[in-house]
Order: sequence, then structure tokens, then C-alpha cells
Amino acid sequence: MTTLQCISPIDGSVYAERAALSAHAAHAAATRARDAQAAWAARPLAERIALVQAGVAAVGAMNDEIVPELAGQMGRPVRFGGEFGGFEERANHMATIAAEALAPIGVEDSDAFLRQIIREPHGVVLVIAPWNYPYMTAINTVAPALIAGNTVVLKHATQTLLVGERMARAFHSAGIPRDVFQNVFLDHATTSDLIGARAFDFVNFTGSVAGGQAMERAAAGTFVPMGLELGGKDPGYVMEDADLDTAVAVLIDGAMFNSGQCCCGIERIYVHESLFDAFVAKSVALVNSYVLGDPRDEATTIGPMAARRFADTVRGQIDAAVAAGATAHIARMAADDGGCYLTPQILTGVTHDMAVMRDESFGPVVGIMPVRDDAEALALMNDSPYGLTASLWTHDVDRALRIGAQVATGTIFLNRADYLDPALCWTGCKTTGKGGGLSVIGYHNLTRPKSYHFRKLQK
Repeated sequence: MTTLQCISPIDGSVYAERAALSAHAAHAAATRARDAQAAWAARPLAERIALVQAGVAAVGAMNDEIVPELAGQMGRPVRFGGEFGGFEERANHMATIAAEALAPIGVEDSDAFLRQIIREPHGVVLVIAPWNYPYMTAINTVAPALIAGNTVVLKHATQTLLVGERMARAFHSAGIPRDVFQNVFLDHATTSDLIGARAFDFVNFTGSVAGGQAMERAAAGTFVPMGLELGGKDPGYVMEDADLDTAVAVLIDGAMFNSGQCCCGIERIYVHESLFDAFVAKSVALVNSYVLGDPRDEATTIGPMAARRFADTVRGQIDAAVAAGATAHIARMAADDGGCYLTPQILTGVTHDMAVMRDESFGPVVGIMPVRDDAEALALMNDSPYGLTASLWTHDVDRALRIGAQVATGTIFLNRADYLDPALCWTGCKTTGKGGGLSVIGYHNLTRPKSYHFRKLQK
């Protein structure tokens, strides 16, 4: 039997542990989900929507317990209040657009023919959710999948072991049948075995590139559709006419919030040379105002990274960059213990020869480079194997549209960053992954088209 353990980044203690399901029990859970799917899909859409929204509200009722629990599991400071705002916003938007998004596409309804395309649920959807925003990333797929008539099996990251249990408890209390929405504890081998056996009809995975590759290897030859959101190295570009103070505030928050552990966090910033010195000075002052410490303390503004190995990766990138000539602007903070507690860092004198500007950091570090013009900024923004978001800063919307059209990425932001709008498709390109969540397109990816071509016989 495999035991899954959540090790708290606060003090290295075992915060929670659960036994992983055996292969037999895991296959039985998938079978129950399949057996329950037809009856769930047969319920009226309005009923499914109401039940999902009631489940979301039940999660909200637990928020006072969830916030300190998240601090214990992955280190986010309690002062930020958890994730329920975004969790509710995303679920409610998908509920609001469901009827239109899932409506048949009419081609012809005449005396001679009925031709239309309908959307049918895939069947059983596996959601493998990450630890960095464990509630919001899960609901991106859980809510629309259930509303569309799929049953859902949720497997959460070991670092946030208790999140799936809370979601299942809330949704079941709201009236969603237990076999329609299941939380499971699985090890990697059993997960791969289930995918390879085509126990699921759609797999949504958010995590590392290596994890996504493992998903695809497991599914090889099954033709199971997948949504994959993998790595990122999101850039910001500050043009000479940008609102400097707002750009600093938003981009540095985008780089450092949640200890830099954000899927669409800002990991590299390019600033027009005329604003570079001022941008760096203001950024350094902002980061120096942060309080690194115990996430359970209301005074803490930046907590530990979720695990020692993640912090070690970021430290290694910083040390290698400094050794190669970069300048680190933030002095080591008192709470930096060489473990999970890591001083947030701003680097200048960086180049794309350095791992910190090339490889995903997923931590509180950002490199800042001066650029001469749009052409140089574009070349640098596109010099990455990833493509999730890019943030542009200018008063000129037309200029931003021209630049945005040339950036290989999933989302272009103008004068903002690090936000997921549920009305827009959340997607990426290159090794960031494939597919798309939320918006109408999210529903299209969680269903399959079925065409009806009826010739009407005349009496």
C-alpha cells in the first residue's frame, strides 16, 4: 500500500497523509463513475447547474477552515484569504453561459431536412489538479464538466492532499451523487494504468512538462482527448509610454505573489531602456517592503515555497546567474532558512544564456532586462519554449495589438497580468500544452460534437 504524505512547508512536519487506492479499488471507482454518467447527463441542464452552484456555495461556507489549511499544506499567507473569490467567479460564469454554449447548432429545419450539431458529454472526466491554486485550478474543469453532463474523478496533488476531500464533501452535501463526483487518492503508476486502460474519456492535467509527457505516454494509442496546461515562463514588456508605477506594482506582484508559484506568474521583464533604471529602483523598493515569514501570521506578505526541492531549484538558478555576472538586488531576509523560506529576488545583468531567463522558475525571482525597441522585445519574448501569457504595457492599444499578434502565447494582457478571465479561453502553446479551459471553448473541449442529418419523408 502506498501512503501519500503532505509535508508542510511551515516546519517540515507531516500535515496530512492518506492511503492511495489499490489498483482494484481505483478501477472500481472509475467504473462507478461510468455507471452513473448516463443518469446524470439525463437530468435537466438547469438541475445540474443548480447542484454545481450549490456545491460551490458549500465550499465557500468552509472558507474559514480552508484558509489556514492551505497555509499549512502549501504555505500561502492567511492574510490573502484563500481562493474562494476566483473559485466562485469561474464556476458561476460557466453556469451562466452553459445553456448557450451547449445549445445545438442549427443548420436547417425545413420541411425537407433537419440538420444540426449537438454537444454530447465525453463521459468520465479525470481532473488532475495542481497544488499552487488547488481550488481554482480544479474548478476550471470540475464545474463545466459536471454541468455538461460528465461525471468527474478528481485526483489532487499530494502537496494539497485535503482539497479534493473538501470539494467532494461540499458537492455531496449539496446533492451531487457520490459516484458523479469522486475524489480519489492515486499514486502515479495507478493513474497511468487507468489512463492506459481507457477508464476515462477525457483527461485534464495541470502540472509540469514532465507530468504532461507522462500523461501522453500513458494514453498512447487510446485516443483519449486531453487538456494539458504545463510549464510557463511568462514575459512582461514595459514600453516607453507605460504607466510606470502601475506597471511596477502589477508586474512585481505577478512575479512574487504566492511565492512566485503561479501558472501565469511573470518570470521575466523587458523594459524600454528609457525607463529601465526607474523601473528597477521602484521594483527593488517594493520587494524590500515584503515580510517573509510564517504564513499563519497576518503580518506575513510572502510565505515559504511549497517544498524544499522547489526552493532549491530557484536558489540554484539565482546562484548560477550571479556567478555568470547577474546582480541580485535583494539582501537575504532574516526568515530565509536555506529551506522552504526563500528571499524574493530581483536580478539585473541577466541574459538568455542563464537558466533563470530560460527555464521555468516557479518561484519568487524575476530577471529584468533593458530593450531598445519593440523588435528586440519581441525577439526576447518569443525566445522561450513556453507560451501561456504575455503582458504588454503601453497607452497605445493599436501598438499592443500589432505586438500581440506576433507573440507566441495563449493570452495577451495589456496593462495587467496574472489574471484568468473565465469568459476567455485559458490556453497555451508550445510546451505549455494544448487544449483550452473555461469560456465557451471550455465546454466544447469537455463535450464532443454529434451531427444529425434527418431527411423528412413527406406524407
